[in-house]
Amino acid sequence: MSESRKKNRTAPGEDDVRKIKKYPNRRLYDTATSSYVTLAEIKQLVIDVQPFIVQDAKSGEDITRSILLQIILEEETGGMPMFSEQALSNLIRFYGHAMQGFMGHYLERNVQSFMELQNKMAEQGTGFTPETWAQFMNMQAPLMQDMMSSYMEQSKSVYLQMQDQLHKQTEQLLGAFGIKR
Repeated sequence: MSESRKKNRTAPGEDDVRKIKKYPNRRLYDTATSSYVTLAEIKQLVIDVQPFIVQDAKSGEDITRSILLQIILEEETGGMPMFSEQALSNLIRFYGHAMQGFMGHYLERNVQSFMELQNKMAEQGTGFTPETWAQFMNMQAPLMQDMMSSYMEQSKSVYLQMQDQLHKQTEQLLGAFGIKR
């Protein structure tokens, strides 16, 4: 490993984590490539599943989340938004709500399940010729039903785990106050 590469590590064992520094002039500097990068390039790191961290150049604070949110904002205000106004309003309603932590975990698990579903579909589609794609498209309804059924079962399982965890925490809280149900 080169000496400059050693300096850019964020923690022991994190050789592949790229460090991006954000300067007060709002420019982003990739220390691995020694060049300024754009949000589009950081988006590509996310798509390529390349681990990175964004730090404020002055304070050293980890601002990766705010950069990711900035990318989402750009995507949502561009061409085809992923979230409807209703969906965004519902998400906002969970902030400050007792279920906020559970909602984040629920969404994270469901997005992960959906990504796994998408990967399975991509794996099944590799090496397809136009003829096999035609056959695949003819069979897609039952296949999609099976995959979506699996996804819905996973979603239900996550929801039930969340509900069970909330129930246990409620029991503990009530028990702390000497209240038994």
